[in-house]
This record gives sequence, structure tokens and C-alpha cells, in this order.
Amino acid sequence: MIKTISLKFGRAQGMEHTSIDATPVTVFVGPNNSGKSLVLSEIQRYCTQGKRIANNLILEELIFNDYSTEAAQNSLSHVTLKPNRGEALQVDHIIIGKHGHRQQVNKSTLLNVLQKPNENLHTFCQWYLSFNTLILNGQNRINLISQQAAGDLQQAPQSSFQVLFRNDIKRKEVRRIVNDAFSTHFVIDPTNLGQLRIKLAKRAPVTHLEERGIHEEAVKYHSEALPIEQSSDGVKAFTGMITEIIAGDPKVLLIDEPEAFLHPSLSFKLGKEIAQATAGSDKRIFVSTHSSNFIMGCIQSGTRVNIVRLTYRDEIATARVLPNDEILRIMRNPLLRSTRVLEGLFYEYVVVTEADADRAFYQEINDRLLSFKPECGIPNCLFINAQNKQTVKTILKPLRSLGIPAAAIVDIDVIKDGGTVWTSFLESGFLPEVSHQPLSSMRAAILKKFENSGQNMKKDGGLELLESSDKEAANNLFDQLEDYGIFVIRKGELESWLPNLQATGHGPGWLIEVFEKIGEDPDSPTYLKPEDDDVWKFLSSIKAWFLNPQKKGIPS
Repeated sequence: MIKTISLKFGRAQGMEHTSIDATPVTVFVGPNNSGKSLVLSEIQRYCTQGKRIANNLILEELIFNDYSTEAAQNSLSHVTLKPNRGEALQVDHIIIGKHGHRQQVNKSTLLNVLQKPNENLHTFCQWYLSFNTLILNGQNRINLISQQAAGDLQQAPQSSFQVLFRNDIKRKEVRRIVNDAFSTHFVIDPTNLGQLRIKLAKRAPVTHLEERGIHEEAVKYHSEALPIEQSSDGVKAFTGMITEIIAGDPKVLLIDEPEAFLHPSLSFKLGKEIAQATAGSDKRIFVSTHSSNFIMGCIQSGTRVNIVRLTYRDEIATARVLPNDEILRIMRNPLLRSTRVLEGLFYEYVVVTEADADRAFYQEINDRLLSFKPECGIPNCLFINAQNKQTVKTILKPLRSLGIPAAAIVDIDVIKDGGTVWTSFLESGFLPEVSHQPLSSMRAAILKKFENSGQNMKKDGGLELLESSDKEAANNLFDQLEDYGIFVIRKGELESWLPNLQATGHGPGWLIEVFEKIGEDPDSPTYLKPEDDDVWKFLSSIKAWFLNPQKKGIPS
């Protein structure tokens, strides 16, 4: 099926366009308005029309695998329909179709096209792939559970319900998945003669006939089951997608935000089941999502998965294929899981702080900047916290390894630890290795100056404790760190901000007092609005690093 996906842009401006070796599942992630939903539409259009679209913004082209003669014949058999009574067939022609689509084509021509699809792209898509491609968005996912015509049992099934009604194995697989998710039993009810409908029963049918029959026992069994239309949107969406994937059997399935209506645990299960459904087949599933749980489910399925991060800002688009092993490492690390690191995939920017009080404070400051001085606030930014300054680097490095612009905010005492601790801190910001030794020497010399002052660098004024030349040296060190997105609080620590408020205490206690003093009603005269200095200026400098197209510290 699809061998390669070529996009119109690369990992960064001016870099080679991204070409993706297709895997069974490709997941598109990224901030809002980055093109995740759009790329699904462009893939669908390509698969149904079989040609490059001049006004595509993301997709350049798709390259398909050639079929062997045996594979082509097998694919042909799955879409070949019986002629209707009295229907005339031309010589060497067959009727192909699916889901109500019927078309009479030359059999030999189609076999040749299936074996060399790239040489016959338009015909391949028109005669085969167009009715083997399905896109699911929010509304049609819900509609998938609506009752369907029972059809003619003497003809090939034309709908997902017809497939499930006739195929015990597929019906049992859907029943297993739905039961695991909701502890209820999926059944196909034929007792509304001429129609098939989904119901959820308290127990599985004892025999196939109890489910598929129309005798008294079957009627009683189905009358006691719950029509799926009376279930929640989450149940309906989940069941509809699973039904279509297993019974509809599309070769190319595109799903926009499958996590809609679903609890996080169901998003995880859906991702795992969708990925596993592709095992041993040539199916290709493309998904756009905002759910880290869905991604974790896909990866933990064991199926090969591509995760592609799209971004778009200031008319510059990027696409980066993320390494599965790095995401798997994040998923397995208890600290990284607990700090919502994977959610950074869905934001333009991430700020990592030392503790939860820091995170809450800087997030509130940024929210006020966005409201009253938007030119200084950081848009579409996720604030997350480590457990202390030592673990900031543990979070920072994997985010940047995934190409996510992530900045760190640390107290001035970050310079206290030397040796491998300092080196690993520099490595997390991707500072060049050749600079590690001179920066380590600067750190040690500046620390010595602070120690000679006899005062606490965090609580007693930060850089103001140093003589002018020593202060200049410290500023030079911190300037170099800021070039790589590591921002040191030069006044000392979190509690050194907004001194006019005269808040006391430390950590959560200080934060509570500050939040009380800055007010909560924007219309109140005591509500604190952004100014041009202090922490407001500090956040603005972080924004400047984020928006710098030449920013350092993000591996290419």
C-alpha cells in the first residue's frame, strides 16, 4: 500500500523536505493550527483522485508499493462483486466496489494497475483506492453506530454491520474490545426486519442463533439489550470506530482527533486496538490527535508507529519525525510521566520550572501578559515542573530531543553543583561540548565569589552581592546559558520577584500570599497588571528566545 509520504517542508526552514517511510500507523501531532487535520484531508484527496493537488499546503505526494501478481489477485478478489440479476458484463470485465459503490472495469487492466500503481496512479485510485479510503471526523464517527440495511445475504456484504452479522470471528473481536472497554457485550440485532442495529447486552449470546435469529428466544434476548443510541457519546464514538476498523476494513483509514468524547484510559485503549488491528496487513492508518494517552496506546501495541510533529508560525511550516525509542523512554520514566512531558507534543513551547509553585506563578504571570500585554506573553505554551533544580535537566533534554522548543527557569544556586552535575545540565540544553570546560571554570570562579561574600546568593540579592567585574562575569555566564534557552533568576530565586508586594514565606506559602495580593478580578483597582520590569520583563525575554528563528539548543 502506501510506501512513502512526502511533505512540502522539512525539520526547519531551508532544510530538505521531510520524506516519511510509511508504517502501519502514522500519528500527526503538534500545536493548534499546525495542519494536523489538514494533512488528513490532503491524504484522502490524493488517495481518491490519484494526482498531486497544486494548492496542497502540506502533502507533496504519496508513493505506493508495487503488488506481486498474487497480491494483486488477492486484492481484486476482496472488491469483486457478483453481477445483479440481468446485469450484462462486457468481455473480460468485472464489477468492483464496496459500501454501495459499483463499477464495471476491465479485469486485466486493473490487475496490471494494482501491480504498478505509481505508473497508473489515477486509475489505481479511481478503480481501487477511492472506495478503500475512509476518513472519520467528529460527526461521522457518531453516525457509524446508526442502524443499517440488512442487505441481501446472497450478495457480498455492503456495510460494516452486514460484515459483522455474517462474520463470527470479526463480530467476536469487536465484542471482546467493547467488553474490555465498557463491561458490556456488543451484539448485532436483526429483529427489526430488514435492518441491523447495534445493542449492548448484559451477557454474551449463548449461541450464534440467539444473536442472529428472529425466533422467540432471539427476540427476547435483544429486547433486553440496550440500544447503543442510548449510550454516551464516548461509547458510541469508540464502538463506531472499532466497528469500522475491523469490519469496514479500509486500506487507508484517516481519523481526526479520535480521543474526542473519550476518557483518557479509553483513548489509550483505542490507540492500542487501532494499532494492533493493522498487524499483518498492508493497511495504513493516519491519525491527528491531541492525546498523549492515545499515542502511548499506539506505541505500547508493539506495532510500528510514526509520530510526526507539525508546526506552523509566521508562515514557516516544519515537520519532524519523532524517534519512537525516545518517546518510549519518556513513557517508561516515572518522573517524565508524572510531569506531563508528552503533552508538550501538542504545544508550540514548553517552560520547565523547578517546582510546582514556580510553575503556577510563571503560568499566571504569562496569562496576564497575554491578556494585557500580548506582545510580551508566550502563546500556546505549556508550563510544567520538575521536582527540584537537579531534575529540570531530566525533563528538558528529552523535550528538545523531540524538537520541542523548551526553556528552563532555574534559581541562581544552579551554579552550586559542579562536575558531572553541571556538565549534564549543559548537555540538557545542547550546549556544544567544547564549551563545557570553559563554562565549568567560569561557574567555579563565580561560585567562589559568592562564597567569599558570606551571604546567601538566593535570598540576599543574587548578582547584587558581587563586585562590578565579578557581576559582569556572572552576567556573561548567564547570557550564554540564555542563548541556549536556560534562564537563571539573577535576583536569586522565585521569591525575589515582585518585592513591592512584600510577600513572606517560601514555596507554596509565598505563592498563596502573592496570589492573594495580586488579585483575581481584572476590573478591581487592586488587580496587578503587567509592567515593564521585574518578572514581566523576564518572561518577555523567554518569549524572545522562543520566537528567535536562529535560537540555539534545539538539535536539528
